[in-house]
Amino acid sequence: LQMLVLLWMTLTVVAGRGHEGAVQFLAVGDWGGIPDPPFATPREVATAAAMGRTTTDLGADFVLALGDNFYYKGVRDEWDPRFQETFEQVFTAPGLRELPWFVMAGNHDHAGNVTAQLAYSHHSPRWRFPHHYYSLRLSLPGTNASARLLVLDTVLLCGGTDDFGVGGAPRGPQDAAAAAAQLAWLQGRLVAARHDRYVLVAGHYPVWSVAEHGPTACLVRLLRPLLRHHRVTAYLCGHDHNLQFLEEGGVGYVVSGAGNFVEESQQHRGAVPPGSLRFFFGAPASPGGFAHLRLDAHAATVTFLEATGRVLYRVALPPR
Repeated sequence: LQMLVLLWMTLTVVAGRGHEGAVQFLAVGDWGGIPDPPFATPREVATAAAMGRTTTDLGADFVLALGDNFYYKGVRDEWDPRFQETFEQVFTAPGLRELPWFVMAGNHDHAGNVTAQLAYSHHSPRWRFPHHYYSLRLSLPGTNASARLLVLDTVLLCGGTDDFGVGGAPRGPQDAAAAAAQLAWLQGRLVAARHDRYVLVAGHYPVWSVAEHGPTACLVRLLRPLLRHHRVTAYLCGHDHNLQFLEEGGVGYVVSGAGNFVEESQQHRGAVPPGSLRFFFGAPASPGGFAHLRLDAHAATVTFLEATGRVLYRVALPPR
Protein backbone atom coordinates (compact mmCIF):
# COMPACT_ATOMS: atom_id res chain seq x y z
CA LEU A 1 0.00 0.00 0.00
CA GLN A 2 2.80 2.40 0.91
CA MET A 3 4.27 1.91 -2.58
CA LEU A 4 0.91 2.74 -4.16
CA VAL A 5 0.71 5.91 -2.09
CA LEU A 6 4.19 6.94 -3.21
CA LEU A 7 3.31 6.31 -6.85
CA TRP A 8 0.16 8.37 -6.46
CA MET A 9 2.29 11.17 -5.06
CA THR A 10 4.37 11.44 -8.25
CA LEU A 11 2.41 13.00 -11.09
CA THR A 12 3.73 13.89 -14.52
CA VAL A 13 2.80 17.18 -16.14
CA VAL A 14 3.04 17.33 -19.92
CA ALA A 15 3.58 20.92 -20.90
CA GLY A 16 4.14 23.34 -23.65
CA ARG A 17 0.90 23.96 -25.48
CA GLY A 18 2.02 26.53 -28.01
CA HIS A 19 5.04 27.54 -25.92
CA GLU A 20 7.64 25.16 -27.24
CA GLY A 21 10.57 24.18 -25.10
CA ALA A 22 9.19 25.40 -21.77
CA VAL A 23 7.06 24.41 -18.83
CA GLN A 24 5.19 27.41 -17.44
CA PHE A 25 2.97 27.94 -14.43
CA LEU A 26 1.46 30.58 -12.19
CA ALA A 27 2.11 30.59 -8.44
CA VAL A 28 -0.43 32.31 -6.20
CA GLY A 29 -0.86 32.09 -2.45
CA ASP A 30 -3.24 33.29 0.24
CA TRP A 31 -5.97 33.76 -2.34
CA GLY A 32 -8.87 32.28 -0.43
CA GLY A 33 -11.54 34.98 -0.21
CA ILE A 34 -13.51 35.56 3.01
CA PRO A 35 -16.24 33.54 4.77
CA ASP A 36 -18.99 36.16 4.26
CA PRO A 37 -20.86 37.19 1.07
CA PRO A 38 -19.75 37.92 -1.59
CA PHE A 39 -16.94 35.52 -0.45
CA ALA A 40 -14.43 36.70 -3.09
CA THR A 41 -12.58 39.94 -2.27
CA PRO A 42 -11.96 42.62 -4.94
CA ARG A 43 -8.27 41.66 -4.81
CA GLU A 44 -8.98 37.99 -5.42
CA VAL A 45 -11.23 38.89 -8.38
CA ALA A 46 -8.62 41.27 -9.86
CA THR A 47 -5.84 38.73 -9.37
CA ALA A 48 -7.93 35.99 -11.01
CA ALA A 49 -8.61 38.22 -14.04
CA ALA A 50 -4.91 39.11 -14.37
CA MET A 51 -3.93 35.43 -14.07
CA GLY A 52 -6.24 34.74 -17.01
CA ARG A 53 -4.63 37.47 -19.09
CA THR A 54 -1.14 36.26 -18.20
CA THR A 55 -2.05 32.71 -19.21
CA THR A 56 -3.11 34.04 -22.61
CA ASP A 57 -0.12 36.41 -23.02
CA LEU A 58 2.79 34.43 -21.56
CA GLY A 59 1.37 30.91 -21.42
CA ALA A 60 0.82 28.52 -18.53
CA ASP A 61 0.37 24.77 -18.13
CA PHE A 62 -0.96 24.81 -14.57
CA VAL A 63 -1.46 26.89 -11.44
CA LEU A 64 0.39 26.20 -8.19
CA ALA A 65 -1.81 27.23 -5.25
CA LEU A 66 0.44 28.05 -2.30
CA GLY A 67 -2.11 27.55 0.49
CA ASP A 68 -4.65 29.50 2.52
CA ASN A 69 -7.18 28.51 -0.10
CA PHE A 70 -10.20 29.31 2.09
CA TYR A 71 -10.20 32.03 4.73
CA TYR A 72 -10.48 31.93 7.64
CA LYS A 73 -11.20 28.35 8.64
CA GLY A 74 -10.87 26.23 5.53
CA VAL A 75 -13.85 24.15 4.42
CA ARG A 76 -16.24 21.89 6.37
CA ASP A 77 -16.59 19.02 3.90
CA GLU A 78 -16.06 18.22 0.24
CA TRP A 79 -19.48 19.73 -0.66
CA ASP A 80 -18.77 23.03 1.08
CA PRO A 81 -20.17 25.89 -1.08
CA ARG A 82 -16.87 27.74 -0.58
CA PHE A 83 -15.36 25.59 -3.35
CA GLN A 84 -17.80 27.26 -5.75
CA GLU A 85 -17.88 30.75 -4.20
CA THR A 86 -14.13 31.19 -3.71
CA PHE A 87 -12.65 28.99 -6.42
CA GLU A 88 -14.81 27.77 -9.32
CA GLN A 89 -16.82 30.98 -9.79
CA VAL A 90 -13.83 33.34 -9.45
CA PHE A 91 -11.08 31.85 -11.63
CA THR A 92 -13.22 31.87 -14.77
CA ALA A 93 -11.10 33.77 -17.31
CA PRO A 94 -10.92 31.89 -20.63
CA GLY A 95 -7.21 31.10 -20.35
CA LEU A 96 -7.58 29.93 -16.77
CA ARG A 97 -10.63 27.70 -17.03
CA GLU A 98 -8.77 24.80 -18.62
CA LEU A 99 -5.75 24.75 -16.31
CA PRO A 100 -5.24 22.21 -13.53
CA TRP A 101 -4.51 23.65 -10.08
CA PHE A 102 -1.98 21.80 -7.95
CA VAL A 103 -2.92 22.57 -4.38
CA MET A 104 -1.32 22.56 -0.94
CA ALA A 105 -2.77 23.38 2.47
CA GLY A 106 -1.97 26.51 4.48
CA ASN A 107 -2.58 27.19 8.16
CA HIS A 108 -6.09 28.55 7.52
CA ASP A 109 -6.93 25.37 5.58
CA HIS A 110 -5.77 23.31 8.55
CA ALA A 111 -8.19 25.29 10.74
CA GLY A 112 -10.90 23.42 8.77
CA ASN A 113 -11.00 20.06 7.01
CA VAL A 114 -7.97 19.41 4.77
CA THR A 115 -9.19 15.87 4.00
CA ALA A 116 -12.22 17.51 2.37
CA GLN A 117 -9.91 19.56 0.14
CA LEU A 118 -8.15 16.35 -0.90
CA ALA A 119 -11.53 14.73 -1.61
CA TYR A 120 -12.64 17.70 -3.73
CA SER A 121 -10.10 16.47 -6.32
CA HIS A 122 -12.79 13.89 -7.26
CA HIS A 123 -15.42 16.61 -7.80
CA SER A 124 -13.49 19.05 -10.00
CA PRO A 125 -11.22 18.36 -12.99
CA ARG A 126 -9.32 21.57 -12.16
CA TRP A 127 -8.46 20.76 -8.55
CA ARG A 128 -5.48 18.41 -8.08
CA PHE A 129 -4.67 17.71 -4.44
CA PRO A 130 -3.59 14.05 -4.31
CA HIS A 131 -1.95 13.97 -0.89
CA HIS A 132 -0.77 16.35 1.83
CA TYR A 133 2.62 16.34 0.05
CA TYR A 134 3.52 15.05 -3.39
CA SER A 135 5.94 15.22 -6.32
CA LEU A 136 5.37 16.58 -9.81
CA ARG A 137 7.64 15.59 -12.68
CA LEU A 138 7.81 18.30 -15.33
CA SER A 139 9.08 17.32 -18.79
CA LEU A 140 10.68 20.22 -20.64
CA PRO A 141 9.22 19.84 -24.15
CA GLY A 142 11.63 19.57 -27.05
CA THR A 143 14.47 18.51 -24.74
CA ASN A 144 15.34 15.34 -22.85
CA ALA A 145 15.52 17.40 -19.66
CA SER A 146 13.09 17.29 -16.78
CA ALA A 147 12.31 19.35 -13.72
CA ARG A 148 10.85 18.37 -10.38
CA LEU A 149 8.35 20.22 -8.20
CA LEU A 150 8.03 18.93 -4.64
CA VAL A 151 4.92 20.17 -2.83
CA LEU A 152 5.03 20.13 0.99
CA ASP A 153 2.61 20.55 3.87
CA THR A 154 4.59 22.91 6.09
CA VAL A 155 1.78 22.97 8.68
CA LEU A 156 2.17 19.22 9.25
CA LEU A 157 5.93 19.77 9.30
CA CYS A 158 6.08 22.76 11.66
CA GLY A 159 2.67 23.13 13.29
CA GLY A 160 -0.26 25.47 13.03
CA THR A 161 -0.45 29.16 13.82
CA ASP A 162 -3.23 31.65 14.32
CA ASP A 163 -1.57 34.40 12.35
CA PHE A 164 -4.07 37.24 12.52
CA GLY A 165 -3.29 39.82 15.18
CA VAL A 166 -0.73 37.83 17.13
CA GLY A 167 1.55 36.85 14.24
CA GLY A 168 2.63 33.81 16.25
CA ALA A 169 5.21 31.32 14.99
CA PRO A 170 4.13 27.74 14.26
CA ARG A 171 3.91 25.84 17.52
CA GLY A 172 5.57 22.58 16.47
CA PRO A 173 3.98 19.62 14.67
CA GLN A 174 0.92 17.95 16.18
CA ASP A 175 2.25 14.58 15.04
CA ALA A 176 6.04 14.34 15.28
CA ALA A 177 6.17 10.96 13.53
CA ALA A 178 4.16 12.28 10.55
CA ALA A 179 6.45 15.33 10.34
CA ALA A 180 9.53 13.07 10.38
CA ALA A 181 7.99 10.88 7.64
CA GLN A 182 7.36 13.90 5.43
CA LEU A 183 10.94 15.10 5.91
CA ALA A 184 12.30 11.62 5.09
CA TRP A 185 10.09 11.55 1.97
CA LEU A 186 11.48 14.95 0.92
CA GLN A 187 15.08 13.81 1.42
CA GLY A 188 14.40 10.74 -0.71
CA ARG A 189 12.77 12.79 -3.48
CA LEU A 190 15.66 15.28 -3.51
CA VAL A 191 18.18 12.45 -3.91
CA ALA A 192 16.05 10.93 -6.69
CA ALA A 193 15.93 14.33 -8.46
CA ARG A 194 19.69 14.66 -8.74
CA HIS A 195 19.58 14.53 -12.55
CA ASP A 196 16.70 16.97 -12.96
CA ARG A 197 17.66 20.27 -14.54
CA TYR A 198 15.58 22.27 -12.05
CA VAL A 199 14.22 21.30 -8.67
CA LEU A 200 11.57 23.47 -7.05
CA VAL A 201 10.23 22.96 -3.54
CA ALA A 202 7.00 24.62 -2.44
CA GLY A 203 5.31 25.06 0.93
CA HIS A 204 2.96 27.52 2.56
CA TYR A 205 5.29 28.93 5.22
CA PRO A 206 8.36 30.92 4.12
CA VAL A 207 11.92 29.91 4.88
CA TRP A 208 13.03 33.53 4.49
CA SER A 209 10.72 36.55 4.55
CA VAL A 210 11.19 40.16 5.64
CA ALA A 211 7.46 40.72 6.21
CA GLU A 212 5.01 40.35 9.09
CA HIS A 213 5.56 36.65 9.81
CA GLY A 214 9.25 36.69 8.89
CA PRO A 215 11.42 33.58 8.59
CA THR A 216 9.96 30.28 9.84
CA ALA A 217 12.52 29.03 12.38
CA CYS A 218 11.42 25.41 11.92
CA LEU A 219 12.04 25.59 8.14
CA VAL A 220 15.32 27.48 8.53
CA ARG A 221 16.41 24.56 10.72
CA LEU A 222 14.94 21.61 8.78
CA LEU A 223 14.57 22.73 5.18
CA ARG A 224 17.26 25.30 4.43
CA PRO A 225 20.18 22.84 4.78
CA LEU A 226 18.44 20.39 2.41
CA LEU A 227 17.72 23.09 -0.17
CA ARG A 228 21.37 24.14 -0.17
CA HIS A 229 22.84 20.65 -0.07
CA HIS A 230 20.72 19.43 -3.00
CA ARG A 231 21.21 22.64 -5.01
CA VAL A 232 17.48 23.31 -5.20
CA THR A 233 16.67 26.00 -7.77
CA ALA A 234 14.00 27.79 -5.74
CA TYR A 235 11.64 27.50 -2.80
CA LEU A 236 8.14 28.93 -3.33
CA CYS A 237 5.74 29.95 -0.57
CA GLY A 238 2.99 32.28 0.55
CA HIS A 239 1.86 33.12 4.12
CA ASP A 240 3.18 36.67 4.06
CA HIS A 241 0.78 38.79 2.02
CA ASN A 242 3.16 40.39 -0.45
CA LEU A 243 5.63 39.51 -3.21
CA GLN A 244 9.30 38.95 -2.41
CA PHE A 245 12.41 37.48 -3.97
CA LEU A 246 15.41 36.57 -1.84
CA GLU A 247 18.56 34.70 -2.79
CA GLU A 248 20.77 32.89 -0.32
CA GLY A 249 23.26 30.08 -0.66
CA GLY A 250 22.49 29.62 -4.35
CA VAL A 251 18.76 29.08 -3.69
CA GLY A 252 16.05 31.50 -4.84
CA TYR A 253 13.22 32.19 -2.39
CA VAL A 254 9.92 33.24 -3.98
CA VAL A 255 7.17 34.63 -1.73
CA SER A 256 3.86 34.95 -3.58
CA GLY A 257 1.15 35.60 -0.99
CA ALA A 258 -0.69 38.57 -2.52
CA GLY A 259 -3.74 36.84 -3.98
CA ASN A 260 -6.29 38.26 -1.53
CA PHE A 261 -4.55 40.66 0.90
CA VAL A 262 -1.54 42.95 0.47
CA GLU A 263 0.60 44.05 3.41
CA GLU A 264 3.61 46.37 3.35
CA SER A 265 5.32 45.54 6.67
CA GLN A 266 9.02 44.74 6.48
CA GLN A 267 9.38 44.28 10.22
CA HIS A 268 11.64 41.22 9.81
CA ARG A 269 14.09 42.87 7.43
CA GLY A 270 16.88 42.33 9.97
CA ALA A 271 16.03 38.63 10.34
CA VAL A 272 17.08 37.51 6.85
CA PRO A 273 20.70 37.06 5.70
CA PRO A 274 22.31 40.42 4.82
CA GLY A 275 21.96 41.25 1.13
CA SER A 276 19.53 38.39 0.46
CA LEU A 277 16.44 40.53 -0.28
CA ARG A 278 16.36 41.46 -3.98
CA PHE A 279 12.73 42.48 -4.43
CA PHE A 280 9.76 43.41 -2.24
CA PHE A 281 6.29 44.61 -3.19
CA GLY A 282 3.48 45.17 -0.72
CA ALA A 283 1.76 48.43 -1.70
CA PRO A 284 -1.50 48.52 0.33
CA ALA A 285 -3.44 50.09 -2.55
CA SER A 286 -2.37 47.32 -4.96
CA PRO A 287 -5.07 45.07 -6.43
CA GLY A 288 -2.95 41.97 -5.71
CA GLY A 289 -0.35 39.92 -7.53
CA PHE A 290 1.24 36.56 -8.29
CA ALA A 291 4.30 34.96 -9.91
CA HIS A 292 4.79 33.38 -13.34
CA LEU A 293 7.50 30.73 -13.76
CA ARG A 294 8.98 29.56 -17.03
CA LEU A 295 11.38 26.61 -17.10
CA ASP A 296 13.26 26.05 -20.33
CA ALA A 297 16.59 24.50 -21.31
CA HIS A 298 18.55 27.60 -20.31
CA ALA A 299 16.93 29.18 -17.25
CA ALA A 300 14.12 29.15 -14.72
CA THR A 301 12.64 32.62 -15.12
CA VAL A 302 10.50 34.06 -12.33
CA THR A 303 8.30 37.06 -13.20
CA PHE A 304 6.33 38.87 -10.49
CA LEU A 305 3.17 40.53 -11.80
CA GLU A 306 0.74 42.94 -10.23
CA ALA A 307 -2.96 42.29 -10.90
CA THR A 308 -2.88 45.42 -13.12
CA GLY A 309 -0.71 43.38 -15.51
CA ARG A 310 2.39 45.38 -14.62
CA VAL A 311 5.63 43.40 -14.48
CA LEU A 312 7.21 44.23 -11.12
CA TYR A 313 10.39 42.16 -11.20
CA ARG A 314 11.99 39.37 -13.23
CA VAL A 315 14.91 37.11 -12.39
CA ALA A 316 16.48 34.20 -14.29
CA LEU A 317 17.86 31.30 -12.24
CA PRO A 318 20.45 29.00 -13.87
CA PRO A 319 20.08 25.25 -14.36
CA ARG A 320 21.63 23.12 -11.62
